[in-house]
Amino acid sequence: MTGKETHRSAASARRRQFFAAVTSAGLFAAALLGAGDFGSQAAAQNTRPAPVPNRYQGAPGQPSSTARPNGSVVPAQQVPQNQIAPRPTGNAPAAQAPIRPNPTQLQVMAVVNGEQISQADLGRECLWRFGKEVLEGMVNRHLIAEACAEKQIVITTADIDGEIERIASKFGLPRDRWMQLLREERGYSEAQYKREIVWPMLALRKLSADQTEVTQEEMQKAFDSEFGPKVKALLIVHSDRKLIDQLHAHVAAKPETFREMSKQHSDDPGVASAYGVIPPIRRHLGDANLEQIAFSLKPGQISPVIQVADKYYILKCEEQIANRVISPEQMPLVDAKLRERLKEGKLRGVAANFFETMAKKATIVNIYNNPELAKQVPGAAATINGRPITTQQLTDECLSRYGHEVLEGEISRKVLGQELVKRKATITQSDLDAEIARAADMYGMQKPDGSPDVDRWLKQVTEQDKAPVELYVRDAVWPSVALKKIVGSQVVITEDDLQKAYEANYGERMEVLAIVLGDQRQAQKVWEMARNNPTDAFFASLAEQYSVEPSSRSNGGKVPPIQKHSGSPELEKTAFSLQAGTMSGIVALNDQFIILRCLGRTRPVAVDPQIARKELTKDLEEKKLRVKMSTEFDRLLRTSQIDNYVAGTSQSGREGMAPGAGKGPLQSSGVSPAGGPGAVRSLGGVTPTAGTMPRGPAPTKR
Repeated sequence: MTGKETHRSAASARRRQFFAAVTSAGLFAAALLGAGDFGSQAAAQNTRPAPVPNRYQGAPGQPSSTARPNGSVVPAQQVPQNQIAPRPTGNAPAAQAPIRPNPTQLQVMAVVNGEQISQADLGRECLWRFGKEVLEGMVNRHLIAEACAEKQIVITTADIDGEIERIASKFGLPRDRWMQLLREERGYSEAQYKREIVWPMLALRKLSADQTEVTQEEMQKAFDSEFGPKVKALLIVHSDRKLIDQLHAHVAAKPETFREMSKQHSDDPGVASAYGVIPPIRRHLGDANLEQIAFSLKPGQISPVIQVADKYYILKCEEQIANRVISPEQMPLVDAKLRERLKEGKLRGVAANFFETMAKKATIVNIYNNPELAKQVPGAAATINGRPITTQQLTDECLSRYGHEVLEGEISRKVLGQELVKRKATITQSDLDAEIARAADMYGMQKPDGSPDVDRWLKQVTEQDKAPVELYVRDAVWPSVALKKIVGSQVVITEDDLQKAYEANYGERMEVLAIVLGDQRQAQKVWEMARNNPTDAFFASLAEQYSVEPSSRSNGGKVPPIQKHSGSPELEKTAFSLQAGTMSGIVALNDQFIILRCLGRTRPVAVDPQIARKELTKDLEEKKLRVKMSTEFDRLLRTSQIDNYVAGTSQSGREGMAPGAGKGPLQSSGVSPAGGPGAVRSLGGVTPTAGTMPRGPAPTKR
């Protein structure tokens, strides 16, 4: 992946995290749409899409009875046989057609090189992937509506519109721009946003108003955490007590090796990759004992081994940061923001308790996850106090919410399948097995004899993605195998490739402080301030005040060392031209402006050249193959005739189309390995396996 592609991907990820984490509505999306537990992940019979042939497609075990959330069981004979429409609440907003075409109103979703993808096809795919969580959201909205009816609470259209205006203004946006961002980044139509997020949130606020009051003590703790003193520290973390004791003895004797020891031995990937750099430790946010020890350390001092749950920690104090002074003029705004944050946090807890309480009072029967009940009550997905949510209603909601993104995956799968037929290529069970084993090996899951530990790998990926193995095979493994069949597996590794990989993995790196700005004018202003006071401490304070990149902002400009051949040649050239204590000019990288201050260079890592060559060759072969696969996939999409009626787009399939036109989920050479984070369901299906991180001998690789 190029530096530009990496930046775009990271920016997109940051935007998704922004909407998921900071909007008032987003704070409750998980609780409102996914609270409750309705049994196993297995779907009802006749809801799965046409299977990919492999041994992993056996359905997971189904519950033998229907469990209520409170643990009691509803006998099958109590499930009503009639198909009564759900009771209109009059309180919850009715579903409205979104701005883009509603998949529930189309019979043909797309046509790919003359082959149709029907509503029924797409409905099965959406239901298979998202039926469980969507059903939970529908049940939860029913429970909220019933509670509002009991307490005569009404949420008006004016209430909903006012809340949307409030949220938009909170981010300095007009309402129409806010709704546009929600459509682009979260896929919400205005009607969905009102019905599925804003209305439940407002209802819960009114239902729990007496439980979300904030005390003065809570305000004081929040203020201390936000604006009180902090500890800038390095961290080593591991779950092995014997090893952590050995590491403690080593760094106590040689404190200057702390960063390297964290890189080599911390079993938290985020900590290891940052050489032990963590955000400053604040009060009242984590383990009280760890915080107490951290605040008792002096700069340069190393803590004793600290146990938190099943992990062991060693801290090295870098700096004790004084509290921030808030002016009297700022205090009212600070107070209001802290109070709102605390109330929202309390409301999340109240929401969980609310659903548990309501579920105990209601008779909820989950039919969707129980094939035996599905036979007795055809067409019903669940019942709440005897009133059914039909399978068609569930399918329609899945289509409405996820149809657009799932369709992209189905178009991609269709294109790959057509190309396999054209080439008379077939995918066998041994092909799928080999690809899964390769993914396990790439992620470092081996048995004691060095062979891939496939069972442990499959367990991890399915637990992580909360998806059955067959979905993992269909969405991640099969596409990767298909592309390998199409492009072949031969790539050429040159000596220049190996040399660059060696320098990137084991060569010297530049230790820098960085300030990342989003505006050139502000970048010039910050650069001039840093030039006029050329010290590490002042540069760090500027980073904490101005940097828009979270890691550098929270760590006083400290970022992982810059390596050669990382994909950002201009940034690398600038960094490696600096001497310790000097500062760069302003480096423009896409839409960001970066200022570096050099701290020095790391020493190259000593490694057996033959071992390094073997590992780097393996990694380079994987990366080059991924680039080859991605390029061919882009070509297949560009040259396919695709009419996507849900997105309202069409392409003729001529070779001369602009690169990237009609791209689906497989659009980057930097795709995650099979079963890597988010490999299943992250983009509606079809995510090929890939190796994206440099490998190397574990004991010495940086």
